[in-house]
Amino acid sequence: MRDKKRVIAYLHTHWDREWYREFEVFRLRLLKVFDNVLDLLQNNKIPSFYFDGQVSALLDYLEFRPEKEALVRYLIKAKRLFIGPFYCLVDEYLTDEVCFRKNLEIGLKIAEDFGCEDFLGYFADTFGHSKNIPLILQEYGIYDAVVWRGVPDYIPSEFIFNGVNTINLVRGYFMDIFSSNKSIEEKALWLEDNLDKIAKRSGKTLLLPIGADHLGIPSDISEQIEEINKNLVNYEIELSSIFEYFGNVKFNKKFNDELRDNTSTFVLSGCYSARTKLKQLNSQCSYKLELADKLQQKYGNKYEKVIEYAYKLLLQNQAHDSICGCSTDKVHEECIVRYNKVLQIAESIIEEIRFENKKGEVIAFKYPDKYRILEVNRSEIELHSQIVNTQAGFPSEILYDINKIPVTEDYTTIYTLLKETKDIGRTDLSVNTRQISNSNIKLEVLDGEIYLYIGTKCYKNFIEFVRCKDDGDTYNFAPVTGDNIEVAKIKKAQVLYEGYLSCALRIETSFFGVNIYLNKKSMLLNFKIEWSNIMTNRLWQVKFNFDKKVSEVQSDDMGILIKRKFDPEYNIRENLPKSKGIEAKTNTAPFERFVWTNGLGVITKGLREYEVYKNSLYITLLRSTGIISNPLNRARTTPAGPPIEVPNAQQLGKNIAEFSIGFFPVKDWENYVEEIYPQALIF
Repeated sequence: MRDKKRVIAYLHTHWDREWYREFEVFRLRLLKVFDNVLDLLQNNKIPSFYFDGQVSALLDYLEFRPEKEALVRYLIKAKRLFIGPFYCLVDEYLTDEVCFRKNLEIGLKIAEDFGCEDFLGYFADTFGHSKNIPLILQEYGIYDAVVWRGVPDYIPSEFIFNGVNTINLVRGYFMDIFSSNKSIEEKALWLEDNLDKIAKRSGKTLLLPIGADHLGIPSDISEQIEEINKNLVNYEIELSSIFEYFGNVKFNKKFNDELRDNTSTFVLSGCYSARTKLKQLNSQCSYKLELADKLQQKYGNKYEKVIEYAYKLLLQNQAHDSICGCSTDKVHEECIVRYNKVLQIAESIIEEIRFENKKGEVIAFKYPDKYRILEVNRSEIELHSQIVNTQAGFPSEILYDINKIPVTEDYTTIYTLLKETKDIGRTDLSVNTRQISNSNIKLEVLDGEIYLYIGTKCYKNFIEFVRCKDDGDTYNFAPVTGDNIEVAKIKKAQVLYEGYLSCALRIETSFFGVNIYLNKKSMLLNFKIEWSNIMTNRLWQVKFNFDKKVSEVQSDDMGILIKRKFDPEYNIRENLPKSKGIEAKTNTAPFERFVWTNGLGVITKGLREYEVYKNSLYITLLRSTGIISNPLNRARTTPAGPPIEVPNAQQLGKNIAEFSIGFFPVKDWENYVEEIYPQALIF
């Protein structure tokens, strides 16, 4: 009789803070689940438990069970309960470098305070894996990781992912067979089949996760495994820790690209565009909070605790079901409340620091009609600056002075001014009812099409706005058979405003109005679209048309530019799956702020998805859907979640999309992103 292969099993639960139920509802379940876990650990019924690579769930538990903290600390120090290194399990493609680092820093600090010493990058359910994540993990002394979705079939269970020893959960983390009502014999047959599949890509030792979403542990788990082992032909399961497995296997195969292959596992790329408003708020919060943090560090670090509190709120929204937009409407209403709190904190810190440190020139500032922030008169303001916006409000001279309170008479007009940091000569701006230009770039409306000119180069019909039907869900776009893609018709153009430093043109289309702004000497055209959406189940995109095929795209990921290759002839409409368990391949991909191809750079404010087809690059402006997981989704033939109706995901009513474009060398991308996301906004 041949020897049985060793199977190291670890107990875990995958804890979504919120998803198909709201945070507080799930937290009440968390109390029961973790009470169960602690009881089994305390009574030596299980050897150890892995708490999903995050600390936020533990903190949520202890807020209602403070009497359990001593036991938790004891179990952690005894290496029987493992937490961290993250504060929260964020989605890798919908966070950013700054937030990801904050996530690690906050999570590690809390986990180490509880006595935890063993850490790995645990990404058991994130929707694909960034190639740049391992580089950041190593900076924080983490050299092991666990992944699942997005791994190609030819990658073994153990491989080196961009320098980090990584385990691929071949059959996923979702192993709840021990909680089922099946007999021991049936469980053994099921496990034998799954272990056979894991063994094909593993060495002599196999890894078996035991657990699932929000799931407790059967009190007789040890007894079940003992009985199941008697029925297994080729395997022997032993309960241990995931760290035991890392110490018993070798890592040889190297893989240094991103993990977004969906041949065997769903990567659910529709999440890049579901509930666009969340992505836009996330981008705004991340940028402003980073700026507030830099300013407060420069001026004494007195807001350090406040900044950490705000980052925790932001990271809670970046959990992979929250930022992905695939939760209930009530969940995302709470997300918006958290985003608004982050903005309130970040903007208040910026304003308070500006009020307390009135030094030097500013790039952008608010000028109140009654109170002079700068010692200049109105004629000088008009001569050297340009008013680009007015709004009613209280002057910061009063709002941020603790010895004053605003009264009705102080409520006045606040002017937002555009001001040059230095004199760069005479204006080169021109705008009329047909075109907008400066010395670097020109956009013209001609015969119902938009032309772009860079030097002597003319790009005919360069920008189009398109939309199509979407029969998918929050996880995946699904095209409709026979649907004709609509192209917006241009009706007219008119001057929005003209000025010395900035001018603007408005193009009216059959879809919406498009405002186009251009600054003096700039290489970038800035677009802002505001419209009231009354259409459901639609995908809206801006389309850039080139004179050659789009086969390579570069975009930013974790602060680094990455390249992706595409087959420009691939069309999802012609490649929808026919059998169960398949997710259609797409030519869509995620990005943070910047995407570049064929000389064109596009910078967006919270738009996170692009698509490639033939000679065109598409940026998603809005994707409307009304269900978390559509069981009839033709692009993904197995449900990815519950079919809960989510009418708010249709994003009816007011919507805004903002992006900037320019032709420039890709090596200069950070300079152009800086123009849209300035890091010296105040001082």
